[in-house]
Amino acid sequence: MLLLLLLQVLVSCLWLGRSEVVTSFESSCPQFFFRKAPPNEALQPENPAWICQRYENQYHFATLYDRNRRIPVYSAYLYQPQPSTRPRTWWVEPQLIGPIYPKSMKSEYNLLKNYKVTKEQLSRSQAILDDYKNVTGLSRGHLNPSSHQPNFISRESTFTLTNIVPQDEKLNIGTWKNYEEQTMMRKTQGCKTTYVVVGAVPGNNYISEGRVNKPSHIWSSACCEVDTNHRKAWAVIAENDKDNVELLTLGELESRLTQLYRRNQVFLFDSSCPRE
Repeated sequence: MLLLLLLQVLVSCLWLGRSEVVTSFESSCPQFFFRKAPPNEALQPENPAWICQRYENQYHFATLYDRNRRIPVYSAYLYQPQPSTRPRTWWVEPQLIGPIYPKSMKSEYNLLKNYKVTKEQLSRSQAILDDYKNVTGLSRGHLNPSSHQPNFISRESTFTLTNIVPQDEKLNIGTWKNYEEQTMMRKTQGCKTTYVVVGAVPGNNYISEGRVNKPSHIWSSACCEVDTNHRKAWAVIAENDKDNVELLTLGELESRLTQLYRRNQVFLFDSSCPRE
Protein backbone atom coordinates (compact mmCIF):
# COMPACT_ATOMS: atom_id res chain seq x y z
CA MET A 1 0.00 0.00 0.00
CA LEU A 2 2.83 2.39 0.90
CA LEU A 3 4.65 1.51 -2.32
CA LEU A 4 1.50 2.23 -4.34
CA LEU A 5 1.11 5.61 -2.61
CA LEU A 6 4.73 6.52 -3.36
CA LEU A 7 4.28 5.56 -7.01
CA GLN A 8 1.17 7.75 -7.24
CA VAL A 9 3.05 10.72 -5.79
CA LEU A 10 5.94 10.14 -8.21
CA VAL A 11 3.63 9.98 -11.21
CA SER A 12 1.87 13.14 -10.03
CA CYS A 13 5.18 15.00 -9.72
CA LEU A 14 6.31 13.87 -13.16
CA TRP A 15 3.00 15.00 -14.63
CA LEU A 16 3.25 18.39 -13.00
CA GLY A 17 6.77 18.82 -14.34
CA ARG A 18 5.50 18.26 -17.85
CA SER A 19 2.43 20.37 -17.51
CA GLU A 20 1.30 23.62 -19.05
CA VAL A 21 1.05 25.33 -15.68
CA VAL A 22 4.68 25.08 -14.64
CA THR A 23 6.73 25.66 -11.50
CA SER A 24 9.04 28.25 -13.11
CA PHE A 25 9.59 29.94 -16.44
CA GLU A 26 13.37 29.46 -16.17
CA SER A 27 13.05 25.68 -16.33
CA SER A 28 10.18 25.41 -18.82
CA CYS A 29 9.95 28.28 -21.35
CA PRO A 30 12.85 30.70 -20.75
CA GLN A 31 13.16 31.59 -24.45
CA PHE A 32 10.60 34.39 -24.12
CA PHE A 33 12.75 36.39 -21.69
CA PHE A 34 15.88 38.43 -22.37
CA ARG A 35 18.85 36.33 -21.21
CA LYS A 36 16.27 33.83 -19.94
CA ALA A 37 15.53 36.05 -16.93
CA PRO A 38 11.84 36.70 -16.09
CA PRO A 39 10.77 39.77 -14.09
CA ASN A 40 11.57 39.53 -10.40
CA GLU A 41 9.11 38.49 -7.69
CA ALA A 42 7.97 42.07 -6.93
CA LEU A 43 4.98 41.58 -9.30
CA GLN A 44 4.01 38.13 -8.04
CA PRO A 45 0.38 37.88 -6.86
CA GLU A 46 -0.88 35.97 -3.83
CA ASN A 47 -2.10 33.00 -5.88
CA PRO A 48 0.03 32.83 -9.05
CA ALA A 49 0.12 30.45 -11.99
CA TRP A 50 3.12 30.29 -14.32
CA ILE A 51 1.76 29.41 -17.75
CA CYS A 52 3.89 28.43 -20.73
CA GLN A 53 1.20 29.16 -23.31
CA ARG A 54 0.93 25.98 -25.38
CA TYR A 55 -1.06 25.68 -28.59
CA GLU A 56 -0.77 23.15 -31.42
CA ASN A 57 1.97 21.33 -29.47
CA GLN A 58 4.22 24.40 -29.26
CA TYR A 59 4.97 27.14 -26.74
CA HIS A 60 4.18 30.62 -28.07
CA PHE A 61 4.62 32.94 -25.05
CA ALA A 62 4.62 32.98 -21.25
CA THR A 63 2.05 34.42 -18.83
CA LEU A 64 2.15 34.98 -15.09
CA TYR A 65 -1.51 34.66 -14.11
CA ASP A 66 -3.35 35.88 -11.02
CA ARG A 67 -5.84 33.13 -10.12
CA ASN A 68 -7.64 35.23 -7.49
CA ARG A 69 -8.21 38.31 -9.65
CA ARG A 70 -8.59 36.21 -12.83
CA ILE A 71 -6.32 38.43 -14.94
CA PRO A 72 -2.74 38.07 -16.19
CA VAL A 73 -0.01 39.92 -14.30
CA TYR A 74 2.07 40.01 -17.47
CA SER A 75 2.70 38.19 -20.73
CA ALA A 76 6.19 37.84 -22.24
CA TYR A 77 6.90 37.16 -25.90
CA LEU A 78 9.16 37.86 -28.88
CA TYR A 79 8.10 40.67 -31.21
CA GLN A 80 7.78 39.08 -34.70
CA PRO A 81 4.95 40.85 -36.56
CA GLN A 82 3.74 39.45 -39.86
CA PRO A 83 0.47 40.04 -41.77
CA SER A 84 -2.16 37.39 -41.04
CA THR A 85 -5.89 36.89 -40.53
CA ARG A 86 -7.31 37.82 -37.13
CA PRO A 87 -8.59 34.71 -35.26
CA ARG A 88 -12.08 34.49 -33.79
CA THR A 89 -12.02 31.57 -31.34
CA TRP A 90 -11.33 32.17 -27.65
CA TRP A 91 -9.48 29.67 -25.46
CA VAL A 92 -9.07 28.90 -21.77
CA GLU A 93 -6.32 27.12 -19.82
CA PRO A 94 -7.37 23.56 -18.85
CA GLN A 95 -4.59 23.09 -16.31
CA LEU A 96 -5.87 25.91 -14.16
CA ILE A 97 -8.64 23.43 -13.36
CA GLY A 98 -6.12 20.74 -12.46
CA PRO A 99 -3.03 18.88 -13.73
CA ILE A 100 -5.02 15.95 -15.14
CA TYR A 101 -6.43 18.13 -17.92
CA PRO A 102 -4.80 18.83 -21.33
CA LYS A 103 -1.59 20.84 -21.55
CA SER A 104 -2.74 22.84 -24.57
CA MET A 105 -5.36 25.59 -24.43
CA LYS A 106 -8.90 24.51 -25.32
CA SER A 107 -12.26 26.11 -25.99
CA GLU A 108 -14.82 26.22 -23.19
CA TYR A 109 -17.18 24.12 -25.30
CA ASN A 110 -14.53 21.42 -25.80
CA LEU A 111 -13.83 21.14 -22.07
CA LEU A 112 -17.50 21.15 -21.08
CA LYS A 113 -18.48 18.53 -23.66
CA ASN A 114 -15.48 16.22 -24.00
CA TYR A 115 -13.91 16.40 -20.55
CA LYS A 116 -17.14 16.66 -18.52
CA VAL A 117 -15.90 19.81 -16.78
CA THR A 118 -18.52 21.99 -15.13
CA LYS A 119 -18.64 25.75 -15.56
CA GLU A 120 -18.06 26.12 -11.85
CA GLN A 121 -14.83 24.10 -12.10
CA LEU A 122 -13.71 26.01 -15.17
CA SER A 123 -14.38 29.46 -13.73
CA ARG A 124 -12.91 28.85 -10.27
CA SER A 125 -9.39 30.10 -11.11
CA GLN A 126 -9.78 31.90 -14.43
CA ALA A 127 -12.02 34.18 -16.43
CA ILE A 128 -14.53 32.73 -18.86
CA LEU A 129 -16.44 34.26 -21.76
CA ASP A 130 -19.52 34.96 -19.62
CA ASP A 131 -17.42 37.35 -17.49
CA TYR A 132 -17.05 39.71 -20.44
CA LYS A 133 -20.69 39.70 -21.54
CA ASN A 134 -22.76 42.88 -21.18
CA VAL A 135 -19.75 44.93 -20.04
CA THR A 136 -20.05 48.62 -20.96
CA GLY A 137 -17.04 50.73 -21.98
CA LEU A 138 -14.55 47.87 -21.66
CA SER A 139 -13.17 45.37 -24.15
CA ARG A 140 -11.15 42.18 -23.99
CA GLY A 141 -7.68 43.70 -24.15
CA HIS A 142 -4.74 41.52 -25.16
CA LEU A 143 -1.48 41.85 -23.26
CA ASN A 144 0.36 39.88 -25.94
CA PRO A 145 -1.33 41.26 -29.07
CA SER A 146 -2.06 38.96 -32.00
CA SER A 147 -0.60 41.54 -34.41
CA HIS A 148 2.89 40.96 -32.95
CA GLN A 149 2.91 37.28 -33.98
CA PRO A 150 4.66 35.67 -36.99
CA ASN A 151 1.84 33.40 -38.27
CA PHE A 152 -1.81 32.44 -37.87
CA ILE A 153 -1.15 29.64 -35.37
CA SER A 154 0.75 31.96 -33.05
CA ARG A 155 -1.95 34.61 -33.46
CA GLU A 156 -4.56 32.06 -32.42
CA SER A 157 -2.56 31.30 -29.29
CA THR A 158 -2.96 34.89 -28.04
CA PHE A 159 -6.76 34.48 -27.94
CA THR A 160 -6.71 32.83 -24.56
CA LEU A 161 -8.57 34.54 -21.74
CA THR A 162 -5.45 34.08 -19.60
CA ASN A 163 -3.86 36.76 -21.84
CA ILE A 164 -6.81 39.18 -21.52
CA VAL A 165 -7.77 42.01 -19.15
CA PRO A 166 -10.81 44.31 -19.05
CA GLN A 167 -9.34 47.27 -20.92
CA ASP A 168 -10.90 50.68 -21.50
CA GLU A 169 -12.52 50.42 -24.94
CA LYS A 170 -11.30 53.80 -26.20
CA LEU A 171 -7.75 53.10 -25.01
CA ASN A 172 -7.74 49.64 -26.60
CA ILE A 173 -8.67 50.92 -30.06
CA GLY A 174 -6.98 54.32 -29.67
CA THR A 175 -3.53 55.27 -28.40
CA TRP A 176 -2.73 51.76 -27.12
CA LYS A 177 -3.36 50.31 -30.56
CA ASN A 178 -1.25 53.09 -32.06
CA TYR A 179 1.60 52.13 -29.72
CA GLU A 180 1.30 48.43 -30.61
CA GLU A 181 1.16 48.99 -34.36
CA GLN A 182 3.05 52.23 -35.08
CA THR A 183 5.41 53.06 -32.21
CA MET A 184 6.66 49.47 -31.85
CA MET A 185 7.43 49.32 -35.55
CA ARG A 186 9.53 52.51 -35.33
CA LYS A 187 11.25 51.55 -32.09
CA THR A 188 12.29 48.10 -33.31
CA GLN A 189 14.06 49.31 -36.45
CA GLY A 190 17.57 47.86 -36.40
CA CYS A 191 16.68 45.22 -33.78
CA LYS A 192 17.64 41.60 -34.36
CA THR A 193 15.58 40.26 -31.44
CA THR A 194 13.07 42.17 -29.34
CA TYR A 195 11.86 40.79 -26.02
CA VAL A 196 8.57 42.22 -24.75
CA VAL A 197 6.83 42.09 -21.37
CA VAL A 198 3.33 43.59 -21.17
CA GLY A 199 1.42 43.77 -17.92
CA ALA A 200 -1.51 45.11 -15.93
CA VAL A 201 -1.59 46.69 -12.46
CA PRO A 202 -4.57 45.40 -10.42
CA GLY A 203 -7.16 48.05 -9.63
CA ASN A 204 -9.91 48.52 -7.06
CA ASN A 205 -12.81 47.73 -9.40
CA TYR A 206 -14.19 44.46 -10.75
CA ILE A 207 -16.51 43.22 -13.47
CA SER A 208 -18.77 40.15 -13.50
CA GLU A 209 -20.00 40.58 -9.91
CA GLY A 210 -16.53 40.84 -8.45
CA ARG A 211 -14.99 37.95 -10.35
CA VAL A 212 -12.56 39.71 -12.72
CA ASN A 213 -10.37 42.63 -11.72
CA LYS A 214 -10.28 45.78 -13.84
CA PRO A 215 -6.62 46.93 -13.90
CA SER A 216 -5.79 50.51 -12.92
CA HIS A 217 -2.94 50.66 -15.45
CA ILE A 218 -1.72 48.81 -18.55
CA TRP A 219 2.01 48.85 -19.30
CA SER A 220 4.46 47.51 -21.85
CA SER A 221 8.26 47.19 -21.91
CA ALA A 222 10.78 46.06 -24.51
CA CYS A 223 14.45 45.13 -24.62
CA CYS A 224 15.98 44.96 -28.07
CA GLU A 225 19.25 43.33 -29.12
CA VAL A 226 20.80 45.39 -31.89
CA ASP A 227 23.94 43.23 -31.95
CA THR A 228 26.11 41.32 -29.50
CA ASN A 229 27.32 44.45 -27.73
CA HIS A 230 24.44 46.89 -28.15
CA ARG A 231 20.92 46.94 -26.74
CA LYS A 232 18.14 49.48 -26.39
CA ALA A 233 14.99 49.57 -24.32
CA TRP A 234 11.76 51.54 -23.93
CA ALA A 235 8.44 51.35 -22.10
CA VAL A 236 4.95 52.83 -21.87
CA ILE A 237 2.17 53.03 -19.30
CA ALA A 238 -1.49 54.06 -19.54
CA GLU A 239 -4.21 54.62 -16.97
CA ASN A 240 -7.03 52.23 -17.76
CA ASP A 241 -9.73 54.89 -17.94
CA LYS A 242 -8.02 57.37 -20.28
CA ASP A 243 -7.01 57.21 -23.94
CA ASN A 244 -3.44 58.31 -23.30
CA VAL A 245 -0.14 56.37 -23.47
CA GLU A 246 2.95 57.77 -21.74
CA LEU A 247 6.34 56.90 -23.27
CA LEU A 248 9.01 56.09 -20.65
CA THR A 249 12.49 54.68 -20.27
CA LEU A 250 12.67 51.15 -18.88
CA GLY A 251 14.04 52.52 -15.61
CA GLU A 252 11.16 54.99 -15.32
CA LEU A 253 8.59 52.26 -15.80
CA GLU A 254 10.24 50.01 -13.22
CA SER A 255 10.20 52.90 -10.72
CA ARG A 256 6.55 53.66 -11.49
CA LEU A 257 5.56 50.01 -11.01
CA THR A 258 7.50 49.87 -7.76
CA GLN A 259 5.41 52.80 -6.51
CA LEU A 260 2.13 51.34 -7.75
CA TYR A 261 2.71 47.89 -6.25
CA ARG A 262 4.24 49.26 -3.03
CA ARG A 263 6.49 46.26 -2.64
CA ASN A 264 10.13 45.61 -3.50
CA GLN A 265 11.91 47.25 -6.42
CA VAL A 266 10.56 45.96 -9.73
CA PHE A 267 13.00 44.61 -12.33
CA LEU A 268 11.49 43.57 -15.66
CA PHE A 269 14.63 42.54 -17.54
CA ASP A 270 18.17 41.34 -16.92
CA SER A 271 20.46 44.15 -15.67
CA SER A 272 22.32 44.33 -19.00
CA CYS A 273 19.23 45.85 -20.62
CA PRO A 274 19.64 49.69 -20.48
CA ARG A 275 17.44 51.57 -18.00
CA GLU A 276 17.97 55.09 -19.42
